Amino acid sequence: MTTSLSGLGTRRKNRRINILPIFSWLFIALAVGLLLLELVRFSQQAERFAADVTVARLPVGGLTSLDAASLLERSYAAPITLWYQDSPIILDPAAIGFRLNREVMLAEARTGGDAQGAFWIRFFNYLTGQQATDTISVPLSADFQQNALRQFVAEIARRYDRPPGAAGYDVATLTFRPGSPGYELNTEEAEAIIESALYNPSQREVTLPVTSTDGSRIGIGTLRDLIIAYLDSEGFVYDGQSTVASVFIMDLETGEEVNINSDVAFSAASTIKTGILIDYFRELLFAPSDDEAFLMAQSLLCSNNSSSNLIMQIIGGDDIFSGIASVTDTLQETGARNSYISAPLYLGGDQVLGSIAAPTTSPNSAFNTGADPFNQTTTEDLGSVFNMIYDCANYGSGLMIAYPDGEFTSQECSQMLELMSANDLERLLQGGIPEDVRISHKNGWLENVHGDAGIVFPPNGNNYIIAVFVWENAEFFSFTRAWPLIEGISRAAWNYFSAETPLIAPRSDLPETAVECSVFAPPYGEVNLNDINAWRSGGS
Repeated sequence: MTTSLSGLGTRRKNRRINILPIFSWLFIALAVGLLLLELVRFSQQAERFAADVTVARLPVGGLTSLDAASLLERSYAAPITLWYQDSPIILDPAAIGFRLNREVMLAEARTGGDAQGAFWIRFFNYLTGQQATDTISVPLSADFQQNALRQFVAEIARRYDRPPGAAGYDVATLTFRPGSPGYELNTEEAEAIIESALYNPSQREVTLPVTSTDGSRIGIGTLRDLIIAYLDSEGFVYDGQSTVASVFIMDLETGEEVNINSDVAFSAASTIKTGILIDYFRELLFAPSDDEAFLMAQSLLCSNNSSSNLIMQIIGGDDIFSGIASVTDTLQETGARNSYISAPLYLGGDQVLGSIAAPTTSPNSAFNTGADPFNQTTTEDLGSVFNMIYDCANYGSGLMIAYPDGEFTSQECSQMLELMSANDLERLLQGGIPEDVRISHKNGWLENVHGDAGIVFPPNGNNYIIAVFVWENAEFFSFTRAWPLIEGISRAAWNYFSAETPLIAPRSDLPETAVECSVFAPPYGEVNLNDINAWRSGGS
């Protein structure tokens, strides 16, 4: 018995508990728990955007839809600072109806994430670290009211734009002073820049495109104002019943004009000889002979009436009245509609003139200067004539276009200007510009009217036409009174076109009267129309 009990006890003591199944179930439970935990984590993560998702240029990776929506609203609702030079202007996007299509963009971002695979595939990739790395970028979807932006920009321009200050002048020196600069918003470009900023969350400051408008340029209207102010300061009423001043100025670079009573008819006096010169060249078939060149010089430089009459007689085939009609027709054809000559130029004594019918003209009827019924012009017409010569000489147009059948050449027009550049009176228009500056001009005066017209060629290349007449209803309008007026007007024009070298005071070196033509007119046989002063040095 003792032995048996002992053996039973031994068997009981050697019995072992099998814990392997326990650990197996434990690990299974742990694995399931971890799986459930990762599943919960993945499910929570699935409610957020993937790391590489951007919506409307903003990174929303790791954010919930609610947080992403908040980020979008904050970023795009931020005000935009617009800088008009140094002035900040705040634009609230909502003020122009800016609106994000937020739900559409977030839904597209969400759909893009879901498209990377079915749930369990994505979960498997998550567990194995093989999540898709494709970047999802959803473009901005937004709109605003274009008209509201346009009105906003227009209001900025209205409030902040500044026109340049008006230029001024000094009557005492006949000089000009520039106006202050102005500023102008380029509204079309500004709208485009602001629209770009509305669509960019990181660009919330904009420098508006502002152009500085130059106030330093002095408009030709200021020259007109100065001339009128100058005449007033001299006690000469430019638009009176007993005194009239007429001024025509043309900028030969821009075509801008000054017109002060430029359509008023005056006695042309010797200024008509410019028309005679043009018509003579039109009739010439060959280069001028010595006789013809000398005749031109006597007519234009010495203002010799008998030479001028002889030219018209030659033009008319020994019939002076036919030549007179031809000169008038040529003037009319070149645009000088209020200019004509209808009788020979007066030679004095018992000359029997005679006349032809004058053409119908229509000058300004508000003024009556008692113009010569046989010989009239306006400053506007004289300006037109000189412009036709200039364009012919320099551009192959002008007279060459008016007469397209070869009556004029550029060389002939250059010779006309060259001839008239020797008209060195040193008074009238020439007295208002610096010494030795080239001017091609023709003057003329009678007892109560004085005039001069031509082209000034400043060293800076700002060539211009100027024609001036002054008239007084008096028995004698002294040149001592009239010529300084013309010279002052000429000086004002010079200071406008050559502001870098102004004449701030009247020239003190002018002769009392005009220089005699014997001083500057070439002698017979030495009239070189291509170099009118060649005779001085013995050239030919």
